[in-house]
Amino acid sequence: MRNTQSTLLFSFIYPTLFVIILWGIKLFELVENVNLSWYGLYPRTIHGSIGIATAPLLHADFPHLISNTLPLLVLGPIIFYFYRSIAFNVFFWVYIMTGVWVWAAGRNAYHIGASGIIYGFITFLFFSGIFRKDTRLLALSLFVTFIYGGAVWGILPFQRGVSWESHMLGSLAGLITAYNFRKEGPPPRVYDFGDEQENEKIDVSGEELFQPEEEEPSDNTVVNYTYIKKENSPNL
Repeated sequence: MRNTQSTLLFSFIYPTLFVIILWGIKLFELVENVNLSWYGLYPRTIHGSIGIATAPLLHADFPHLISNTLPLLVLGPIIFYFYRSIAFNVFFWVYIMTGVWVWAAGRNAYHIGASGIIYGFITFLFFSGIFRKDTRLLALSLFVTFIYGGAVWGILPFQRGVSWESHMLGSLAGLITAYNFRKEGPPPRVYDFGDEQENEKIDVSGEELFQPEEEEPSDNTVVNYTYIKKENSPNL
């Protein structure tokens, strides 16, 4: 029980710290009356390349930040709980690949916000369950689809002023990461019920019952046979 609680606590620590950093930066902009969007990602420029690292930390306004906060606090802990051993790798590669690809192929505009990471988390959780063929993780994939299935429209250029490139390329980064780490992380659960012979020796309490084997008589063993004589029958 204590181990489960510590794992659950661990899964919330780093996603929460990341969200605190996002809010701290936005509050700094508000207090100092500055706009850090100029440090966002501007494709195919030297200055804009800094945005590969800084763009996910910046948001246009508080509604933009709030819309990204809840998914990060839902998807982040799920990844750190179920994929604890590779969670940092997943975060790193989704973060970097999304930034590099948007810098290489995005529109000539400043791209900011953590939504690319969110889309990467969604596709990672969805495809990881499929690649691993684990019933638990497949159920998790269905859960993520149920909650964030509508996000698929965000990868299409329908909404003006939205970096659909970050959404689409973040989704691709999540897919590639899920495939790359498909053999790492949580091992599949194996249910071993044994064969019939072993099951006969297993008590309901879970303790094994040892039954003595019947010994065949050896050459030195004296075996007595009893003959029953029936009346009116010839002598045997």
